Amino acid sequence: MLTFIFRRLLAMIPTLILVSILTFIIIQLPPGDFMSTLAANVGSSGSSMDAVTVENLRHQYGLDQSPVVQYLSWVGGFFRGDFGYSLDWKRPVIELIGDRLALTLLLSILSLLIMWLIAIPIGIYSATHQYSWGDNVLTLFGFLGLSVPDFLLGLVYLFVGIFVFGISVSGLFSSEFENAAWSLPKVLDLANHLFWPAIILGVGGIAQLIRIMRGSMLEILGQQFITTARAKGLKERVVINKYAVRVAINPLISVMGMQLPQLISGATVLGIVLTLPTTGPLFMRALQSQDMYLAGSFLLFLSLMLMMGNLLADIALAWVDPRIRLE
Repeated sequence: MLTFIFRRLLAMIPTLILVSILTFIIIQLPPGDFMSTLAANVGSSGSSMDAVTVENLRHQYGLDQSPVVQYLSWVGGFFRGDFGYSLDWKRPVIELIGDRLALTLLLSILSLLIMWLIAIPIGIYSATHQYSWGDNVLTLFGFLGLSVPDFLLGLVYLFVGIFVFGISVSGLFSSEFENAAWSLPKVLDLANHLFWPAIILGVGGIAQLIRIMRGSMLEILGQQFITTARAKGLKERVVINKYAVRVAINPLISVMGMQLPQLISGATVLGIVLTLPTTGPLFMRALQSQDMYLAGSFLLFLSLMLMMGNLLADIALAWVDPRIRLE
């Protein structure tokens, strides 16, 4: 098992190098740089910056150097925990993205847990009650969940919360708890502001996992070892839970490696809609202002989180199915 994990970790190194190169190329593609964006913003406010000032600032921050030199300077600081300096916020990048990445990951993991807790029992029920009234209704809701994007559900959630119930549904806290000391009511308010975004983020994944679990269960229930277990007189509950589910859940573990990246990307967009302090709002601002080190570090860290999600899925699948380790 350790050899399997070590091989996967080694394979991530060239991928990260390639991702860092592609990330830097992508953020350099738009015309201009942070200083030209800053000069345009200053001009739109009625003031002005002369060309000499812009060039001096560009030289001060190393923006007049070649892209290769800028890239090497950026990645050269990785080994000492330096991911560059945010020109927009005037702060080191690592100070800006740490909490936001943690909240994005927390929201994604919470959504993943909710998806599994909801999707697996429903998928088992749909498979064991094939073509029943309940199966048809759940199938309908499953297709609706797959067709509605996360950000649209977030907008509906905002509208219902504000205009129907008159409550605060954006951000991490209600207005009365934002500056209050930590207490049980504040913790419950935080949990409430995280639970519903996690549900919204996981709706599409829940629908997908239900379909996968249902299809996998139907395939397993028709196999010979299930027939043999029933012929031995075992209770149907034991046949389903002890034998069928343990085998049918393997495809869900494989899909988890793809679900976590989707959730992290969805949390970025949903954070913009619900004004959550995730990577979304800060990442969008970094792209708009062409704050290249901040935007590039966001992309790099998000890519790393996606690869770690795939690694965890591979480890879980190898633990469940030992044949994977020998491939």
